[in-house]
Parts: sequence; C-alpha cells; structure tokens
Amino acid sequence: MSRRIAAIDFGTNTARLLIADLFDDGQFEQVVLLRTIVRLGGGFSRETGLAEDAIQRARLCLHQFADTIRKHAVDSVRAVATSAVRDAVNGPAFVDQIAQETGIRLDVIDGLTEGRVTLAGVLAGLDQQPEQLLMFDVGGGSTEYTIARGASPLFVHSLPLGVVRLTEGKADPAAMADKIGRELDYLQQQMAQSQVELFPGTLLVGTAGTATTLAAISLKMAEYDYRKVNNYTLQQQEIQRIYDLLLPLSPEQRLSVAGLEKGREDLIIAGSLITLLTLQRFGFGSMKVSDYGLLEGLVVSDLD
Repeated sequence: MSRRIAAIDFGTNTARLLIADLFDDGQFEQVVLLRTIVRLGGGFSRETGLAEDAIQRARLCLHQFADTIRKHAVDSVRAVATSAVRDAVNGPAFVDQIAQETGIRLDVIDGLTEGRVTLAGVLAGLDQQPEQLLMFDVGGGSTEYTIARGASPLFVHSLPLGVVRLTEGKADPAAMADKIGRELDYLQQQMAQSQVELFPGTLLVGTAGTATTLAAISLKMAEYDYRKVNNYTLQQQEIQRIYDLLLPLSPEQRLSVAGLEKGREDLIIAGSLITLLTLQRFGFGSMKVSDYGLLEGLVVSDLD
C-alpha cells in the first residue's frame, strides 16, 4: 500500500514541491520534483515584513504548485514556511491570502521543528548511519544546527544566519564573517549549557542550497543531478578554493561558473562563509553533502 504525499518547503530563498508515493515501510518514490528560487525574504524589513514584489513572486509560484498538485491526485498536502514568514509582521496575512487563493495552507514552523524534520529527511537519503552527526541547514533567513545520535536529535538550535539576511544586511564579507563568528560563539555556549559535545568520528552533514551548490560547482555540473550531489564529500580546501574563485567576480560573472544556479550568484558568498566557518569552528576537514532535507522529511515524518 502507498499514499501519495505532496510536500512543500517554502523557504526564504527557494520554494520546492515534492510529490511522492510513500509506502508502508517508510520508503518513498519521487513522482514530481519542482524547485523555484522565489527569494521570499528579498527586501524584508522589520517594520513591514515581506516585500510586495516578493509576495507576488510567491503567489505565482504557489499557484503553479497548486495546479501540479491537482493534476496528481494526492492524498494529503504537507506545506511549511520557515524563517521569512515566521519573522514577518505580515506573515499571518500572507498565509491566509495563499490559503484563500490556492487552497494550500502553509504551516509556519519554528527552527526546532525545522531542524528535527530536516534530520528525518537527511537520514532517509544518507549512505551511512553514523553513531553521531552534526547537521547544518543553511537557509535564506536562518541556519539550523542539529546534533543527533542515530535518528534521535540531541540538540537543535536555529541561528539568525541566512544567505539572504546576510547578503542584504551586511556590507561586505568581513562584516558577514564577524556576524557568523558571534553567532557560532552563542551556538557553542548553548551546546555547553545543554551538555552536548561532539565525539571523535562525528559526521558533518550540510544540507540545502548552499551545500548542494558547492557540490555542483566542485563537480562542474552543467545540469544539476541530485544523485551525484547526494552523499558527495567536500573537502575544506575545495570549499576554500571555490570561495576564493567566486569572491573577486561580479555576481554576473559568477554565473559562468558551472554548477552555480541563477538566483544564487550573490548569495553564494554568504553561504560559503557560513560553511567554511562552521568547518573551522568545529574542527572538520570535510563535510558530506545531502540533497535530502526538510522537503523529504515532510514526506517521511508523521505530521498528519
């Protein structure tokens, strides 16, 4: 027996739709996968929240997603919104508008829930089951850090570090690095208070757009192939090489680099810095990349 699930991860930068057949043993088979860079957090402000042009991009995308869902006779829809919507003063109004127009009700989840559901998705696609892993999920508005043993999360924390937030809020890479460093200081304080430590042999896993983009650039991909990206190992030196290659280029020039998707050309600097500083702070020489994440977690997690 199987159920057809439609999952939507509506993030601060990227919106994704996965329609999958979920079987009784917890395995799933992909039917449709769509991804659009909406940049919902673009132009965000504390006073007014989501910018009007960002809302219009989101509306267009979600109308397209709704049409696709109707064509595939799904049994249930699991749709979530993350950092940009939960931080926006007009977030509730946006959610109501989308529900009225499309029938899709976005569930605005907090950072802890995001981390736990993402962990379930990553584990569903990981080619090894480490005793302990540190997973980080670089989003547009926030980055979630999760420490797990097996499938059990021991520690989940969300930091206000996102590629859109940093790119639009900080003047240069030095200012970004300073902000990232201060937030990682706080993260380590929270880990110490929770009495959580990283044992030797802990696996570092990076998920979401920054990690997969760095892998695609390393693989020189003309066309993105999630099967090659998922479980790809990136060495710290390779991430540094990519950062050093991209930094002096203009955003337009970066698009000539194979593997860099349009819409990420300005954001990849902030994402690379979060990644590099995470590796350095926790003493990792490499990281495993997961193409699976929150979207797949929505399919395999029991959220109905």
